[in-house]
Formats: sequence, C-alpha cells, structure tokens
Amino acid sequence: MSKLSGDVRAKEEATSVNRREQILEAAVVVFAEHGYFKATTAQVAEKVGISQPYIFKLFKNKEELFVAALDRAFERTIRTFTDVEASGDKLLEESIRVYEQMMETHPSEIILQVQALGIRDEAIRSSMQAGMNKVTQLMENKFTAAGIANPEVEVSTFMANGMLCHIAMALEMPELKPKHLK
Repeated sequence: MSKLSGDVRAKEEATSVNRREQILEAAVVVFAEHGYFKATTAQVAEKVGISQPYIFKLFKNKEELFVAALDRAFERTIRTFTDVEASGDKLLEESIRVYEQMMETHPSEIILQVQALGIRDEAIRSSMQAGMNKVTQLMENKFTAAGIANPEVEVSTFMANGMLCHIAMALEMPELKPKHLK
C-alpha cells in the first residue's frame, strides 16, 4: 500500500469516527425530544445533515443507535463523577453540585436515561443496568476512599436522590427535587 492510499484511508476513518460522534450527539437529542418509539433514524439523519442510509452503515437498526446513545450518556455521567475530587466531608456536596451542573448542561442525556427505564427491550435494559452499576460502583469506591461511614448506604441515598432528580426533570417539576441540609 502506498503512503498516499494509507493517508486517504486514515482520513476516511477519522471522518467516519467524527460522523459517528455527530450521529450519536444528534440521536441523544432526537430520542430525548421524541421518545424512543416516536423518534426516527430519518430525524437523526436530518439533524446531522446526512442521508438515513448512512446511519445504517454504522448502526444496524434504531435499537442499536439508541443503546449507543444511552451508553454515551452514561459515559459522560461516569466521566463527570470520575473528575470529582473533594475531601470526605465535602465529597457528597461536590458530587451533588456536579450532578446538578450536568443536568443543566446535558439535559437530553438525563431524559434519555429516564426514557430507557420504561423500555422493556433486553438490549436497552442491559445498557441501563450496566450504566447504573458503573455509576454506583464508581461512587461507592469514591465514598469508601474518602472514609465516609457506611458508604453503601450513602451511595444508595445519593443514587435514589439522583433518580428523583431525573424524574423531576422529565416531568418538568423542579419542586420534586430532593432537599438537602446545608
């Protein structure tokens, strides 16, 4: 293979990866706006400015696209919480702060997770289970390392409050959000 053809192939692969990222970003928004059952791959393609068949070059069907978008949402959640650094007495407060910030900056990802809870498709349920397990384990590790007493109880409460925040956001009822002592 010549250097030129290798360069062309590398550029095509980079373009494909970039296009995949654009499709996933658009899919998160489209699924959040329309719901899994009403959203179409045509809407996603239109949002990206590509043809619908191009989506099927990268994802075999709508379910696979939804799962990839859901996985993307959990990856952002995990990155966000991985970056939290605070001492034991401030860890919970800082975790709540970054979660609330994520709700403001990436609301479509939160809505996507809420939607996925009600979908009985096995691939989607597996993605939700894996994502929830990763977030829970990450936070248990952080709470344990910070020396927080009963970390599994504290994380359970944190996760429950997070799910209530998810629901409050999906229902557009901010008054449902958990109240915290200062």
